[in-house]
Amino acid sequence: MNTFFADLHIHIGRTRSGKPVKITGSKSLTLKNILQEASKVKGLHLIGIIDCHVPEVMDEIKDLIDQGLAYEHRNGGIRFQNLTLILGSEIEIYDENCKGPIHILIYLPTLKKMKQFSRWLSVRMKNISLSSQRIYEKGIVLQSVVKELGGLFIPAHVFTPFKSLYGRGVKQSLTEVFNPILIDAVELGLSSNTEMADQIAELHRYPYLSNSDAHSLAKIAREYQALYMEEPTFKELCFSLKGVKGRKVAENYGLNPYLGKYYRTTCANCLTTVDKEAVCPVCQSSKVTKGVFERLAELKANEDRKEKRPPYIHQVPLEFIPGLGPKTLDKLRDHLGTDMDILHHVPEDAIKKVVSKKVADLIIKARSGKLELHPGGGGKYGSVKTDT
Repeated sequence: MNTFFADLHIHIGRTRSGKPVKITGSKSLTLKNILQEASKVKGLHLIGIIDCHVPEVMDEIKDLIDQGLAYEHRNGGIRFQNLTLILGSEIEIYDENCKGPIHILIYLPTLKKMKQFSRWLSVRMKNISLSSQRIYEKGIVLQSVVKELGGLFIPAHVFTPFKSLYGRGVKQSLTEVFNPILIDAVELGLSSNTEMADQIAELHRYPYLSNSDAHSLAKIAREYQALYMEEPTFKELCFSLKGVKGRKVAENYGLNPYLGKYYRTTCANCLTTVDKEAVCPVCQSSKVTKGVFERLAELKANEDRKEKRPPYIHQVPLEFIPGLGPKTLDKLRDHLGTDMDILHHVPEDAIKKVVSKKVADLIIKARSGKLELHPGGGGKYGSVKTDT
C-alpha cells in the first residue's frame, strides 16, 4: 500500500477566459495554476477541484486531454503529470427541512458523469457557471442523484457558523435533512479536529476529511490528509473512505482549531471573545458570531467512539510561520523541494542550512503541532506566538 497526500476542496477563482467562478477566490486561482501549484509547489498527489460542474471548467479539462497533457484514468480521475484531479462540485442546500443553508461536496469519477450532473443542476440552479450556488431541490433528492451517478456525497466544513450542517443547517441531527446511509464522509473544517467532532455520536460512523477550502493558491494544502491506497484514483479514494482491504485515511493534517477563524464565540466588530452569543459587552455590537467550540458544547453527546481514529496532527502550514516570508519560503522550496517534502521528510539539519535557527525550530515544531497559538474567532484567523 502507498501513501498519497490529498486536498479535496480547492476552488477555481477564474476560468481561462477570465470569468469568475468562485467570486471570492483569487484571480490567479485558475485550473492551470492550481495543477502546477498543487503538484510542483505543495507536493500533493490527489486534489479535488470542487467547481468542475461549470461548463467552461469542463471544457478546459477536456482540452487538456485532447492536447495529450492529461488523461482520464480507467479507475476515475484526471491524471496530469504526477497528480490526479478528482472532479468535484460544491452545492448549497436550503430546502424546507433545513434550519439554514448547508454546503455539500460532490465527487464524480468521470467527465461524462460530471456533465450529466451539470445538466441536472442547470435547471435547479440560477447560475451553473458559479461556485457554491444554491440548488432548488431537497437534500435527499440530491443524495439519490449523486449515488445514481456513482459519486461521493460529503457535507462540507460541518461546524463553521455559516452555511454548514451543524453551524446553521440543522437543530440537532443530520437526519433532519439527509439520509445518513448515503453520506460517505464528513469534512471537518478549519476550526475543528477529530476529537472535537467525535463529541457528536452520529458522526462516529463516518471517516473525517481535513481539506483546505482554498480560495487562493497559497492556501492549497493548509489542511490535507494522508491516504493509504494502491494508486491515486477515484476508485481507490472510495475504497479508502470505506476501509477496503487496507485502504484508509491514515492521518489528518490540519490547523490547530485555535488558528481557525471561528473557534470561539467572538465579536466581529472588536474581536472580543464573549461567553455567549449576545451583545458584545465591550463595544455593544450585536455582530457576535457563535464559535465552533460553543456550538459543539450544545450538541455534545456522552457516547464515546469505540474504534480508534487516525491521528489528527495539528500541523501549521509554512506560510503561517513567523519570519518565513515569501522570499525565504521560495528559497526553502528551491533548496529542499515541495511543502510536503519540507513538512514530512527533510531532516532538521538540512532546514537549518537554508534558514535561521529560529525559523528552523518553528518549522520543526510546526510538524508536530508543538507551536503555541493565539485563538481565532469572529472571522479572524488565530496566530502563532512568536516567543515560542
